[in-house]
Amino acid sequence: MSSLVMNARVTLPASVQIAFVVFTLLLSVSVCSQLTVLVRLSDGQITEELLVSDSEKDTVTVEFRQTDGTLITFLSDFKRHVKIFRALVLGEPEKGQSQYQALCFITHLDYGELIPSEAMARLRQKNPHVVRSADERRGVEEFTMNAVLNISRSWHLSTHIHNVCRDARDLVYTRQQDVKYWLDKGVEGSIFEVVPQAQSLNVTGLQSCSSTTDPWQPCACSYRLNLEWFPCQLKYCRGQGPNPYKCGIKSCSKGYRFDFYTPHKQLCLWDEDT
Repeated sequence: MSSLVMNARVTLPASVQIAFVVFTLLLSVSVCSQLTVLVRLSDGQITEELLVSDSEKDTVTVEFRQTDGTLITFLSDFKRHVKIFRALVLGEPEKGQSQYQALCFITHLDYGELIPSEAMARLRQKNPHVVRSADERRGVEEFTMNAVLNISRSWHLSTHIHNVCRDARDLVYTRQQDVKYWLDKGVEGSIFEVVPQAQSLNVTGLQSCSSTTDPWQPCACSYRLNLEWFPCQLKYCRGQGPNPYKCGIKSCSKGYRFDFYTPHKQLCLWDEDT
């Protein structure tokens, strides 16, 4: 069932009655805007999700906090065709961890994954107290992160990586297939490094962290996250004129699983119960 509820009718100059959706694409142009929506997570809990759009930089950011306290940030850089996932995972001091651990995953942004930044900047909601659920569930996408990115030179790929991922330090992962795509586009190759150990992620020789008992043993770690609600497609309506006009959005949810090499299990304690 669509989360875009129809609103009351209004009278247009041409005396045409049109039902407006909850999220309306305004005609005014905005450079940077933000919107806070209530979203139901997969465990049934409700969280506040912040959507920030900058049409000048051509970026969209989605940020929310999971039930366990993890802060998830998803930034799409449309100019550079890059998407950035960051997770700030709360640490477990009783197990020798720091206050939090930052993970960053960088992948290629495909056309049409979510609505453009200019359209996102025009979104408004009439009822901020409604809890949103996605119109479409897109399943889970799996990534084998077998390369790392030098964050000090990451501006060659996207200027936003350093700002978002600075707390991750050496834990900024990407994929060789994405590296090849960016190299073909002329990105400086020295910012990438293949992880030799990561070539064994699908081989039984490298244990998963969930089955490893030694906290200092290298292993294959998995991290999962869900974007439960994001505007993924524009909707068009027809009026009296010949051309349809933008009148709302379709929302989606999607899961992501990242598999990557870690030098010791101590950096992957969330994977114990999976």
